[in-house]
Amino acid sequence: MEFPKSGTAREAILEAMEASRGDDARWREAKTWSLVYNAGDDVLQVAKDAYLAFFSENALNPLAFPSLRKFEREVVGMTMAMLHAPEAAVGNMTSGGSESLLMAVKTAREWARTERPEIKAPEMLLPASAHPALEKAAHYFDVKAVHIPLGADFRADPTEARKLFTSNTILVVGSAPAYPQGVIDPIPALAALAKEKGVLCHVDACLGGFMLPWCEKLGHPIRPFDFRVDGVTSMSADVHKYGYAAKGASTVMYRTRALRRYQYFTYGDWNGGLYASPTMTGTRPGGAIAAAWAVMKYLGEEGYLRLAKQTMETTRALMDGVAAISGLQIQGEPEMSVFGFTSDSIDVFVLGEEMGARGWKLDRQQLPPALHLMVTPAHAAIVERFLADLRECTEKIRETKPTPEGAAAMYGMLATVPDRSMVPQLLLEFMDGLE
Repeated sequence: MEFPKSGTAREAILEAMEASRGDDARWREAKTWSLVYNAGDDVLQVAKDAYLAFFSENALNPLAFPSLRKFEREVVGMTMAMLHAPEAAVGNMTSGGSESLLMAVKTAREWARTERPEIKAPEMLLPASAHPALEKAAHYFDVKAVHIPLGADFRADPTEARKLFTSNTILVVGSAPAYPQGVIDPIPALAALAKEKGVLCHVDACLGGFMLPWCEKLGHPIRPFDFRVDGVTSMSADVHKYGYAAKGASTVMYRTRALRRYQYFTYGDWNGGLYASPTMTGTRPGGAIAAAWAVMKYLGEEGYLRLAKQTMETTRALMDGVAAISGLQIQGEPEMSVFGFTSDSIDVFVLGEEMGARGWKLDRQQLPPALHLMVTPAHAAIVERFLADLRECTEKIRETKPTPEGAAAMYGMLATVPDRSMVPQLLLEFMDGLE
């Protein structure tokens, strides 16, 4: 493609952009079960208005835009209050859960360099179900990821975690909840191990941070997961997930100000001036920060409770409906509004393709094979339609036994690769082919 020699009319540009969306996931019809967290047109409009109002502002320099500094401070403050952080706790906003987790691992590495200088090859203990952003952090910051096996309930096994702890361990991580099956790891046991050994403990609540507190208030049995757990030293929670803010807005929080100092990067010898950055990014879009603040203020506790109630009722209806279909089973005992389901009689990857042909976008999971749903308030309107299609597609596959194609074939092939070390290379080839 060549660079255009002259400009294009605004109307033509917008028409072309709209036309290009034809094959995009149909989230406005509630047919997408990941990536987009839709709480309704009113919430979306608040986020849009706030984002556009601060579209050009840059939080790189908080002294230039004190409004953004105020918004960030208050977003983090409200989030910490929701998660029962102590008065001395502090935090920052980031561009998303991946950056929040990167910062938590970077902080642990820098902390260890000061507090455990004898450690030359740092390690962190992660549940096998932990988000891959933690693997990315391990790769970026040279901290070895040691995987805690899961129990039959899909939660990290604390007994196995203790066996894996070594003199090089600097950080223990738990998920609240883990994305694949929607279950909360045994945070009290993991945090107790970390405290006993004198290391840090991070709770990845990127997914559940803005849902679990409201579920607890609604009376749902929620396992301990937040700053009330002794030994938890940091947490992450995404505002652009169940906080319903615009992309990308997350938070990373620390029990003490002293611990957060290890997150920062400063450089004083640049001839362009003094440089200091709290997180990974330099330029930080003001719109994302402003939209997070606006949506949290717009909804308030009452709004979040209302949305959580609707979402959990919808989740229950979906789980009951899926479980009632012969041959389909829910994985584990999900504690929130995300869950996976598998089958003992059909290829669930083929089922995903059949549902995709009807416009439903379900995530594929592996080890073991499963399909995944992330439920939002918008899904309340399509429960029966989705379950009807799921029943029909399941029965069709059972009768016709079609040959796997597309993503079903790819996932099926990768699941049978005898040498798992080959999978990353195959994924690299796939990424190259997307251009």
